[in-house]
Amino acid sequence: MKKQSGFTLIELVIVVVILGLLAVTAIPKFIDLTDQAKQANIEGMAGGFATGISLGRAQWEAEGRPKNSDNENLVTYDGTVLYLTVEILNSVRPGYVIGTVKTGDVDDVNCINVWNSILQQPPTITGTLSVINGINSSDFNYYATLDTSTDNDPVCHYYLKNTLNKTGNNFDDPNNSTGNGNSFTYQPASSTVIIYINN
Repeated sequence: MKKQSGFTLIELVIVVVILGLLAVTAIPKFIDLTDQAKQANIEGMAGGFATGISLGRAQWEAEGRPKNSDNENLVTYDGTVLYLTVEILNSVRPGYVIGTVKTGDVDDVNCINVWNSILQQPPTITGTLSVINGINSSDFNYYATLDTSTDNDPVCHYYLKNTLNKTGNNFDDPNNSTGNGNSFTYQPASSTVIIYINN
């Protein structure tokens, strides 16, 4: 007669206990990956954005700081005409992107315009809160605002939509806050890009 072999009940219980211990230590690390991915997303976008701004300025410098007939700084960057900042009494540094349409000065910066013109295949973005709360909200990944609360020093604020605070099913208006969601700012007057991580 053949002797049957297999696992005893005690061996099975020990295996289940070991698997349980592994799950208890591993699951929190996997849960944390979502927040890390959101942080990496905004850091990567800010890095790419800052590089695009620097490349636009570098091209402007390499071409000898071209101006149009209205004395506005501009450069053709990857087939798109970009208007750049003009120096204003040492408060605005020249040569940083403010948009693709003729503007009067740095106060007329168009944040979405800048986003779409310096990034290659940029993520979708809107500047309208009702759009990210609307039926097509899944079509947009980023939300942009323009803070003009200080003279000659406007700031573009780019938010990763899925990290914004919510009330019910709707995203809250961040009101140019650096404490709501993961975001970064771009200040054309000084070319500064700053990252804010909140989620």
